[in-house]
Amino acid sequence: MCLITVLPRGDRLQADADRHYSDERSNTVKPMLTGHVDHVIGVDTHRDTITAAIVDGRTGGVLEERTSGTQRMNYRQALSWANKHSSERRAWAIEGAGSYGSGLTTYLLSQGEVVYEIDRPTRLARRNGAKSDEIDAVRAAREALAREHLATPRSRGLREAMRTLVVTRNGAVRARTEATNHLKSLIVTAPEGLRDQLRHHRTDKQIDRCARLRVRPEHTLEHRGTTRALRAAARRIQFLQAEANELELNIRELVETCCPTLLQLSGVGTITAAQIFIAWSHPGRIRNEAAFAALAGVAPIPASSGQTIRYRLNRGGDRQLNRALHTIVLVRLRTDDKTRTYASRRTADGKTPREIKRCLKRAVARELYRHLTTHVEGPHAD
Repeated sequence: MCLITVLPRGDRLQADADRHYSDERSNTVKPMLTGHVDHVIGVDTHRDTITAAIVDGRTGGVLEERTSGTQRMNYRQALSWANKHSSERRAWAIEGAGSYGSGLTTYLLSQGEVVYEIDRPTRLARRNGAKSDEIDAVRAAREALAREHLATPRSRGLREAMRTLVVTRNGAVRARTEATNHLKSLIVTAPEGLRDQLRHHRTDKQIDRCARLRVRPEHTLEHRGTTRALRAAARRIQFLQAEANELELNIRELVETCCPTLLQLSGVGTITAAQIFIAWSHPGRIRNEAAFAALAGVAPIPASSGQTIRYRLNRGGDRQLNRALHTIVLVRLRTDDKTRTYASRRTADGKTPREIKRCLKRAVARELYRHLTTHVEGPHAD
């Protein structure tokens, strides 16, 4: 299903600005690496192997290829190989620089190499369906040569520590939700006496009561078995909640270290601030606010035809960042007077709640980008 939003003229200003900026740049700017490098080394990364291909920066021809392991010794060998077969005016284009290629990326950056991150292809590199690590490595190098803008790898250090804590907390929250649903289903099918003790209480009260249930010899086998299951599920929920709370405190410490002023913005909490910083990474990685909006999936996509001016909903970008912006908008719609006034005015103009939220998310993306650019300095190593 393709969602189309028709924007009034006043709300098309930012969308038109994003589109015109892109059009002007595409007409005047050459690919980013043109004239700046003699060779591009494309790298296709996997858990146990890395495949690299050296491509001529002028012709795009393949000069050398190699496959090696993923130990630090292999990274040193890859750099020695690159020194032997390419000039110093070179750049590395690495697929999966934040996952399987993180070790190689970190090593190359520590050696002063120029490294760019290339996203993995959404379709096969060849029309005939040919697929191999060598083909993917060559494709990464040629993609880097052809692109107008290239992304530098996200920083490690504090940002990576924050990312791992956020990912782990999200896992604990999902597991807690699953355990809570499991507890609810056990209550529904519990023996009548046990079910009547629990069913009319709130969820937190049910968890507390189930965690303190005792097995009595006079109860039936079914009753004793269900009691043990309820108690185990409730204690699991309590443990996961405590784990999530502890991780959130750890995350807040890191947020206050790198960008404490972010928490002062309306609607921005610990987890949303962390997710925003994780996506943004460091100064200079995202070139302007339009690029940040595109990364967040809140920049409308032109879908006009003839006399009809339309903008399609953006389903791409970093969905976790998009979720953080959505959370901020929801909080501001409840607590911020300016946001509520804007929503009331746009509702009177005939805008739907969803359209209002999309406009607000674009405005929040602009505000966050400017705030991060102004208040956050270079990457934090520790």
